[in-house]
Amino acid sequence: MRYPNLFAPITLNQLTLRNRVVSTAHAEVYAEPGGLPGDRYIRYYEEKAKGGLGLAICGGSSPVSIDSPQSWWKSVNLTTDKVIEPLNRLAEAMHRHGAKIMIQATHMGRRSSYYGEHWPHLVSPSGIREPVHRGNAKIIEVEEIRRIIADFAAAAKRVKAAGMDGIEISAAHQHLIDQFWSPRTNFRTDEWGGSLENRMRFGKEVLMAVREAVGPDFCVGLRMCGDEFHEDGLSHDMLKDIAQAMSETGLIDYLSVVGSGADTHNTLANCMPPMALPPEPFVHLAAGIKSVSKVPVMHAQSIRDPVQAERILASGLVDMVGMTRAHIADPYLVMKIRDGREDQIKQCVGANYCIDRQYHGQDVLCVQNAATSREATMPHIIEKAARKRKVVVVGAGPAGLEAARVSRERGHDVVLFEKQEQVGGQINLAAKAPQREQMAGIVRWFDMETRRLGVDRRLGVAATPEMILAEQPDIVVLATGGRSFTDQVLDWGVAEGLAVSSWDILSGKVAPKTNVLVYDAVSTHAGFGAADFLASRGCTVEVVTPDVKVSDDVGGTTFPIFYRRLYAQGVIPTPNYWLDKVYQEGDKLIAVLRNEYTEAQEERAVDQVVIENGITPNDELYWTLKDRSHNRGQTDIHALFASQPQPALAENLAAGQFLLYRVGDCVSMHNIHGAIYDALRLSKDF
Repeated sequence: MRYPNLFAPITLNQLTLRNRVVSTAHAEVYAEPGGLPGDRYIRYYEEKAKGGLGLAICGGSSPVSIDSPQSWWKSVNLTTDKVIEPLNRLAEAMHRHGAKIMIQATHMGRRSSYYGEHWPHLVSPSGIREPVHRGNAKIIEVEEIRRIIADFAAAAKRVKAAGMDGIEISAAHQHLIDQFWSPRTNFRTDEWGGSLENRMRFGKEVLMAVREAVGPDFCVGLRMCGDEFHEDGLSHDMLKDIAQAMSETGLIDYLSVVGSGADTHNTLANCMPPMALPPEPFVHLAAGIKSVSKVPVMHAQSIRDPVQAERILASGLVDMVGMTRAHIADPYLVMKIRDGREDQIKQCVGANYCIDRQYHGQDVLCVQNAATSREATMPHIIEKAARKRKVVVVGAGPAGLEAARVSRERGHDVVLFEKQEQVGGQINLAAKAPQREQMAGIVRWFDMETRRLGVDRRLGVAATPEMILAEQPDIVVLATGGRSFTDQVLDWGVAEGLAVSSWDILSGKVAPKTNVLVYDAVSTHAGFGAADFLASRGCTVEVVTPDVKVSDDVGGTTFPIFYRRLYAQGVIPTPNYWLDKVYQEGDKLIAVLRNEYTEAQEERAVDQVVIENGITPNDELYWTLKDRSHNRGQTDIHALFASQPQPALAENLAAGQFLLYRVGDCVSMHNIHGAIYDALRLSKDF
C-alpha cells in the first residue's frame, strides 16, 4: 500500500478505528429545532462512513448547559434526554458502514451571544468580554461551576446511552475550560485561579465527572489549542504543560490539538486555515504536544490530500489526521485513496465557503460540491439514465462543467462548447488574485473529470445557434456566464475609457498604473482581490465601497486574511462612499465620491479607476434560442426546488425539437456554489 500509516488501525481505550482519518468536530448548522439531529444531519455523516472514514466527531461545540446557547447556529443540544434517540439513529447509521462516531461536548462560557434562546447571562471566570461574538459575561460563581460540571456528566451519560462511541470535551477556541486555563481570561484569586494547577482545576473536575459517568471503557477525548498567539495568553510551552498534566490523569484517551486561539477576528482565521495560509501550518504545535503526551494525538488543520496526511503520520508528528473540510468537499475521499483513484478526489481548495457560512449562522455547504449536506436529494454518485440523450452544453465555467460532467455520468452523449481556449470561466480570474491561486483546483478537477468521462469538449469555439442545432440535441444547457457590469452607471466613464473593470486588470488586458482607486460596489472577494493584485505590483491603492467595511460580504475566516494584506501593503480602506462620477482633468482622472450618510462629495485625483460591480448575464444566445425550444427556455421551478425531474423531460419530442435550460450567471449573478448547484439539481435527472 502507498499509505500504510494512513490505513493502519488504532485503538483508543476499547475503541478500534479502521484507519487514522478523522472528520473532526465542526458546527454543521444542520440540527433541527430543539437542537436534535434529523435526517439531513444523519445522512451527511453517513455519507462519510460509506466513503471509508475511520472516525467522525460530530456536533462541534454541542452545549451541555442551557446557559450555553446553541439555537443561533443549530448545534446538537446535549442538555436534554430528547437527544438520545436521534443520536442512536446516527450511531447505527455510521456503524452499518464500519465507521465510528463521537460527539463534542462543551460549555461556551463567554464565547456566545446572550440574545436568543433563554436570553441567559453568559458566564466566564472573570467576566471578561469576548470580542468576536461580543459575549458580555458575568463572573461565574462556585455554585455555577459545580452545576456545569454536573451538566458535563449528565451530557456524557446521554451520549453513552445513545450508543455513540465516545465523547470529546472541548477546551479549544476559548470555550469555558480554556477560559479557566488562560491568564488572558482568568484573574481569579480563589481555588479556580492563580497558579496553573488552580486554573486547570475546572477542566480536571469536568473530566473526572465525565469519566465517572461513562465508566473506564468509554472513549473520552480532549480538544485543546497549541498556542493562543497572544502575549497575555497561553503559550505553546504552557499548553504543553497542560497537555502533559491532562494526559497523565488517566481520564482521557486522546488529545485533539488545533493550532490557535480564536477569541479575536485575526486569530479566528487561523483556526480554519484558508488557502492563503500554507498547508498544515500548525502541525508543529500538535507535534510539540505529542512529545509530552501520554495518549495519542490528533490534529486537523488544512490537511487536504493523502500524501500530505501519510507524511505527517509517517514522521510521527501525530497519531491521527483530521481531514474535515476535505470530507466536506469529497465524502468518498478515503475510498478513492484506498482504490488508487486519487486523481478523482474532489480536493478541498481552502476557499472556506463552508466555515464562513457557519459564522453567519448559515448551514455548512461546500463551494464546489453541491451534494454535501443535501444527500437526501442530491447524489454524490451519479446513476445511469434509463434513456440515452444528446446534451449540448454551452460555456465551461463551473455551471457548464458540472452540467457536462453529470450529464456524461448519466450516460448521455455530451458536447461542451467554450469560446475560450481553456475551461474554468470566472474562476480563472479569481485564481489570479494573490493568495487565491488555489481556486484553480476547482477547475483542475472539472477539467480532469470531463476529460476522463469522454465529454466532447470543443474549446476555442464560440457556439452559434446553427452549431448547436446541427448537433440535433435533445437538451441544450446554456451556461454562458456573465460579463463585468461596469456599464450600470454611465457617469463612471467606462465607455470613454476613463475607468476599467477588475476583469481587465486581473486578465492582463489593462496594465496597472501608479495611483489607483478601486471601487468595489459588491464587497465580495473580487474587489479586494483586484486591489491586492494591484498593491502586490507596487501600486498605491485606495479601496472605496458604499458598504460599512471593505469586503463586507466576505466571511469571518477570510476577511481577516484580506485585512492582514490590506494593512501590510498600505492599501487605504474607504467605506461608506459611493462613486458618482469619473472625469478627466489634465493627465489625471478625477473620481467623485459621495458619503452614504452625509451626501457630502469628495474628489480623488488618480491615474486609474478600477470598478468591481459584479456581473450582468450573457443571455444573447438564450433569447435567440428561446422561441425555437419546445419548453420556451422555461425551467419549472416547482420541480427544480423540490429536486424533481423537469416535467418536459417526460414528453416525447418530435424530430428537431429540443429542451432549453440555462444555469448559473447567465440567468443572474450567483456564486460558484450557486452555479454548480443550479447545474447539478437540473442535470441529475436528464
